[in-house]
Amino acid sequence: MSSSPENEPAGQFQGILELQSVLVGAGNASEFLTGLSRLAAASISEASGDEIECAVTVKVRRRPLTAAGSSARAVELDRLEQAIGDGPCIKALREMSPVIIDDGSTDLRWPEVTKKFAGMGIHSSLGIPMEISDDASAALNFFASKPGAFTPDVFDKAVGFAAAARNVLHLSVRIDSAHNRAKDLESAMQSRTAIDMACGVIMAQNRCSQAQAMEILTKVSSNRNRKLRDVATELIEQLSGSGIETHFEG
Repeated sequence: MSSSPENEPAGQFQGILELQSVLVGAGNASEFLTGLSRLAAASISEASGDEIECAVTVKVRRRPLTAAGSSARAVELDRLEQAIGDGPCIKALREMSPVIIDDGSTDLRWPEVTKKFAGMGIHSSLGIPMEISDDASAALNFFASKPGAFTPDVFDKAVGFAAAARNVLHLSVRIDSAHNRAKDLESAMQSRTAIDMACGVIMAQNRCSQAQAMEILTKVSSNRNRKLRDVATELIEQLSGSGIETHFEG
């Protein structure tokens, strides 16, 4: 039985909270993707009333790679498809649209894939792509032991879960990018502070202008084949006997 419309938003909201909890609790990307695959498998297993396994494929710079799985078999199944070079997951990532194998015994699109899947007890599968950023995408790849496991209701549940996962993945990328930008800004500010302080010292010692002090500092940097910031920092540390600290007001 499918969820009623009024219950759907609450279910999606709960799914996002669970995904965010997995993200917060993960120590690194691998742990998060493993937690994601397990949560996806549990969610879709509950919707289908049967055991569903899940693997996560990440595609960066046009190369898809298995990143994690809810079980060792899910990882092996996903890697098998990557080794063959085609299948529902790869097609889903290529076309950015869900792809189903409803019954491996009658689906003729990927005979090598479905034969190997059947040999491992898998008879239906579903690949759902997720666009993360301009140069990265991922897919949730679900595997079921019986044909026809991905009914319309189960399909809708899987697509909804993937949408929530995509939003959390996108958020994690934006947070990481913002963190890196903040670190870059702090580094630039520290460089500017060191250079300005070094110029002040040179101006005092040589009774010259700031432009002339900068020219002297740049020449030393060039002669020593070292970065301008490093030369400036070394000069200040020699004079003060301590490092340079840049203070930021909140």
